[in-house]
Amino acid sequence: MNKVFRKIHLWLSVPVGLIITVICLTGAALVFERDITESLNPKIYKVAYTEGDTPLPPSELVASIRQQVPDSLELLSLQLSGERDVACMATFKGAGKRSLSVNPYTGEVNGWTKSYPFFQTMRKLHRWLMDPPAYKGAKSAGKVIVGITTFVMVVILVSGIVIWIPRTRKALRNRLVVSCTKGWWRFWYDSHVSLGIYVTLFLLVMALTGLTWSFQWYRTAAYGLFGVSTARPAMSAPQQQNKDEKKEKAEFDYGIWDNVVSELQALYPSYASISLTAGKAQISKPGNMRSSDTAAFDTQTGEITTVTAYSDVPRAQKMKGWFYAFHTGSWGGMTTKVLYFLAAFIGGILPLSGYYLWLKKKRLSKKKKSLELSLKQNVYKNPNKCQSDFFMNNFFPKSRRKESRNSV
Repeated sequence: MNKVFRKIHLWLSVPVGLIITVICLTGAALVFERDITESLNPKIYKVAYTEGDTPLPPSELVASIRQQVPDSLELLSLQLSGERDVACMATFKGAGKRSLSVNPYTGEVNGWTKSYPFFQTMRKLHRWLMDPPAYKGAKSAGKVIVGITTFVMVVILVSGIVIWIPRTRKALRNRLVVSCTKGWWRFWYDSHVSLGIYVTLFLLVMALTGLTWSFQWYRTAAYGLFGVSTARPAMSAPQQQNKDEKKEKAEFDYGIWDNVVSELQALYPSYASISLTAGKAQISKPGNMRSSDTAAFDTQTGEITTVTAYSDVPRAQKMKGWFYAFHTGSWGGMTTKVLYFLAAFIGGILPLSGYYLWLKKKRLSKKKKSLELSLKQNVYKNPNKCQSDFFMNNFFPKSRRKESRNSV
């Protein structure tokens, strides 16, 4: 049985090993994208705070923003941070995923958030091998290849676990450490075996959660395991609703947000952020699982009408956030991010070390066959000398070969 899993492990790894390396290394690069981006742009995400400073109310922030941006930009939301030294963010219709950073104490605009080309390239490689779909939800060759490779990777990891299982206690000790003093071959072998088993669980979690973005059938099955359906509810006829919404947005009084924020701050003494839109507010709680409560309010008075706690949100709406958190390692904060980074980095090295061991073994096997053939062809000339040379070349250390030959 072990031989069967060895063959499965080898012959599945050979064709897709390099693609697995690309997926894992680009995934490792994306783990700290947000942290690196924020550290490279401190003026966008951080503001100076001195004791006693009081944030401006949302209505004044909106008025200040409108004086500093073109009139063509339509404000969609305003996000207020629960931390004193963090800037608030404004989003606009037609601005894409960019947000405008604003000083909550002065109303001064700090600039637009941005995504670096390096991370954009890493994301395209990680998800689509530089072949993104034409539109969201569509298929592409790169997306399908990544999905199939990830599925094969799961089989490779499972077969690797079966192969790794030791038979003796001594073998267990050897398979848990990396030797750095017994040559390059032993170093890469131990790295492949020992480090591989340490990161297998993390790689399995990444692969099994990542497949939900590759295949609809897999997403349906994965959600079904948690009793969640991926079918979307039927949409009602728009009728007059869109016209009423446009009219409501045009006549919205941003001074209402002042009352909303005051009520929410009384209900939530601590929060990560409050995101305000026309008609509702989202209160993100401290943590890393994207958990947030939703408050609906009267657009005329600002009075909060209903508050939907995150625990009461249907599980179907939580699943995507859960899968994303467990795929990226953000569920446990910086600790899990570091572990995910190391696991993804080692996962990218495993196929390379596997290729090295496989090619090295093939070369040694070829050399051994060549020696055996040479021995058979020349044995009739001097049988004793040929046999002694064969055994010395293969089983004697170099330091003892001269001494052994002299004795023969």
